[in-house]
Amino acid sequence: MTAASPRSTEHKIDPDMLARWSPRAFSTEIMPEADLLTVLEAGRWAPSAFNAQPWHFIYARRDSAAWDGFVDLLNPFNQAWARHASALVFIASNLTRADSKGQRLPVRSHAFDAGAAWSLMALQATKLGWHAHAMAGFDHDRAMAALGVPEDWRLEVAVAIGRRGDATSLPEGLREREVPSARKPLAEIATEGRFIA
Repeated sequence: MTAASPRSTEHKIDPDMLARWSPRAFSTEIMPEADLLTVLEAGRWAPSAFNAQPWHFIYARRDSAAWDGFVDLLNPFNQAWARHASALVFIASNLTRADSKGQRLPVRSHAFDAGAAWSLMALQATKLGWHAHAMAGFDHDRAMAALGVPEDWRLEVAVAIGRRGDATSLPEGLREREVPSARKPLAEIATEGRFIA
């Protein structure tokens, strides 16, 4: 456990992984485009099946023409805090890929691969002094249409990125939850030989 984080691990891991967490209290600081593009660049380098890179990042920065429309796609709970973020990114994954003959084939790992991209984005944001918080709470159908996402793609998450702000900016029920969360014990999520609940 470090002074900067109440988290501790059962086995030694890189401290950057513990530094990453998903706050909801953001300042309204403007994020330089170069920082946002660096975060997206990290996601670009995620591993993927067949190197298909089945992800697409659709973003808006605070005070851009698209900002209010992006915030409006979130459910009311997430709008209440994410509207203070510096950037919003929707991550889409491609359900298919082209084989060597141009035939479209299903990609079973599309969501997994897009999740790998999100993970690298979150770590890169933290290394730059920003935080990222992924959300599944948005109007999926409306977002697909509003963002022009093709039918053979799926929106996986929306991500709020920003500098940590004062927890008092949050609705009252969220203020006490504004701390890095713990994790289940490793033995509860990892078993040798076969799945054991």
